[in-house]
Amino acid sequence: MISRPLPVPTALTEGFWAAAREHQLVLQRCDECGRFRHYPQERCPECTSAAWRWIPASGRGFVYTYTRSDQPFHPAWADRTPYLVATVELEEGVRMVSDLPPEDTDRVQIGSRVEVFFDDLPGTGVTLPRFRLT
Repeated sequence: MISRPLPVPTALTEGFWAAAREHQLVLQRCDECGRFRHYPQERCPECTSAAWRWIPASGRGFVYTYTRSDQPFHPAWADRTPYLVATVELEEGVRMVSDLPPEDTDRVQIGSRVEVFFDDLPGTGVTLPRFRLT
């Protein structure tokens, strides 16, 4: 079996991955202007402040857009095609990318409501926040 590519936490992203291991979704929020952001960044793209903290997110949102892949982008996905990759807009206004579970393949539409779930990858110490239709 071919292993899937895994995220490699950095000093900047470790808080995100640590929260995911606890089945909690967190986002960075600027301490100066209050803007939420994802992907993790050193400075706020709104006000350039370097002051921020991890804040629990609702985990709810909608499918902003999606694509269906009938060919795997990596050999680890060869037995999972077709699969969907969606850009999800969270209630907090940030967007995240996630593959959707197979049962959502024929039901998804732009605007479909989604919620986070956590995929513990056995033997890796990695938990992926993913989204599924509600």
